[in-house]
Amino acid sequence: MIKDYFKLAWENITHRKLRSMLTIIGIVIGIAAVVALVSLGQGVKKVVTDEFQKLGTDKIFVYPAAGFTGSSGGNPITQDDIDEIERVNGVDEVIGVGFASARVEFHRQLYVNIVIGYPTGEGQKLADESYNLKYIAGRPLKDGDKYKAIIGYELTRKTFDKPVGLGDKLIVNGQAFDVVGVIDKMGDPDMDNGIVIPLDTYKDLYNTEEYNYLLVRVDKAENPTVVADDIKRGLRDSRDVDGGEEDFVVQTADQLLESFSVILDALSAIVIGIAAISLFVGGVGIMNTMYTAVLQRTNEIGVMKAIGARNDQILKIFLIESGMIGLIGGIIGILIGIGLSKIIEYIGRVVLDTILLKAYFPWYLILGSLAFAFIIGMISGLLPARQASKQSPVESLRYE
Repeated sequence: MIKDYFKLAWENITHRKLRSMLTIIGIVIGIAAVVALVSLGQGVKKVVTDEFQKLGTDKIFVYPAAGFTGSSGGNPITQDDIDEIERVNGVDEVIGVGFASARVEFHRQLYVNIVIGYPTGEGQKLADESYNLKYIAGRPLKDGDKYKAIIGYELTRKTFDKPVGLGDKLIVNGQAFDVVGVIDKMGDPDMDNGIVIPLDTYKDLYNTEEYNYLLVRVDKAENPTVVADDIKRGLRDSRDVDGGEEDFVVQTADQLLESFSVILDALSAIVIGIAAISLFVGGVGIMNTMYTAVLQRTNEIGVMKAIGARNDQILKIFLIESGMIGLIGGIIGILIGIGLSKIIEYIGRVVLDTILLKAYFPWYLILGSLAFAFIIGMISGLLPARQASKQSPVESLRYE
């Protein structure tokens, strides 16, 4: 019986091709927007999650309350904070990383780049785990290097008019550095266009003892969350600040990932809300189409009732027809949405040169979109279907 309902609905949809197509367009636009935007949002989230999984769960980040890029209220992260953290039970190792902008000269061409002060010797292994650097040429920095540099992928391509290569010299804030290594593309513009130099050299170059953030490795037997709380208490005491007024932030890798996820989820909710407007318009279109169909098929409804069709059967006919309109729009919208997101991913990779714009299509996005489109169609057709089911057979047969 259900098969007959769907067959009859399909015949009615295909009988009025133009009207059905115009009705379906509203659903197509809404579903395509949802699939494209959500898949890109999920893709970015997956890229970030994968990077944090590579980092490991035994890491804790400590940085100024203003964020990784600056100090807070004249009380930056310094060696005193490292000494305090090293005294906390459960802490295995602590390293600091600094970065700042610099005037970089290459073949008389000036450019403003990010310079990263990177640990060498003890602590370099922990830094390597944090940044996950992959070398496509040359070697890493090593203990004893002073005016040596590693360059990001983009410097070998288009940052300067002439590509930078191994053995070239870069003038950073007036100091010459020999390029000894090139790292592969990371998707982070600061790193891809950046210059990595030894941390001690960075401190001399900028005459600073400040760090942009500290990376802490926790002993394997310890709980990172418990150790993070102990670090926070120790820094409150050493910096003489009260709870809730901290000028620093202590976060585990999981907590930092959760913070990113909250931001990405909020952005996804906003774009889904915008796309839902299109779905609402599409639903209104289905309702209008079904009301018109009820009027045009009044005699047909009268005939069906005269030969014994019940009200619930008439209701099902129109509900399934409106649901199928939504379902067809959903299928087309999903295909268009997948195509759009793949095009945006390609543009991001080839034109914008970033790997962050990545489309990801979890099964629940596809099935959920199909189910949502079908349900929107049925809800939109509910009132017209009820109207059709309650028509009097005698009046329907007399209707012209």
